[in-house]
Amino acid sequence: MARKKYHEEPENHERWLVSYADFITLLFAFFVVMYAISSLNEGKYRVLSSSLNGAFNSKLNATTISAQDNVPAVVKLDPLPLVKPKVSESLRKEREQMTDVAKDIMKALEPLVREGKVRVTQTSRGVTIEINASLLFPPGEAKLNTDSVEALKAIASVLKLDTHAIQVEGHTDNVPIKNPVFPSNWELSAVRASTVARLLTENGVDEMRVTAVGQGAKLPVGTNDTPEGRTRNRRVTITVLAVIPEPAVEVPVAASSVRP
Repeated sequence: MARKKYHEEPENHERWLVSYADFITLLFAFFVVMYAISSLNEGKYRVLSSSLNGAFNSKLNATTISAQDNVPAVVKLDPLPLVKPKVSESLRKEREQMTDVAKDIMKALEPLVREGKVRVTQTSRGVTIEINASLLFPPGEAKLNTDSVEALKAIASVLKLDTHAIQVEGHTDNVPIKNPVFPSNWELSAVRASTVARLLTENGVDEMRVTAVGQGAKLPVGTNDTPEGRTRNRRVTITVLAVIPEPAVEVPVAASSVRP
């Protein structure tokens, strides 16, 4: 039996058009998606731009968004003026009085200030006169030197003309002291402070304004590791307290805490 002849179909040279068409379609879809993602609402952009301009520019003007964007008008408001706290008249006068006191003390004790034996400082707490203990007392004692009396009288002549409260504090170094008169630095510092306070009151300062406190070695102003530092820590301070009393406010008592 004779074989049938197999007829090969002619080769199609246009098949690449199908792949090309698919590629173009995908590329078109890709750009459509990218455009949709990157499209910007112009109205929202204008609102953002106006807000940024208002934040960084000192001059604020009203900006209106066009109605076709369907975005409400944005109105910029001027910032509130900065309110600076006013210093009360009584506080200003008190500061001036403290400054005058400090100047008068510096003038009365100018030689001792130059020698570094007396320091005068002014803070929000008041005016503090720091006197080295070596100027006032012999080591380990609380009896005033003869030379120190004149310096304290000069301080009293200034303070007696003032009306502020005065706090006298005695300070020591950290070297322990123990003798029949002063068992510890607490007693020594307290008696020294009382001695200075008594001299002030004996020279015209109202005793109702004066308080004497013994601080011992708990408030050093220098290191106790060196002789110089210990010398600085042995001192008496006289502080003119600059405090404006605040109005008293009664603290309410909770009903549950009141006992029948």
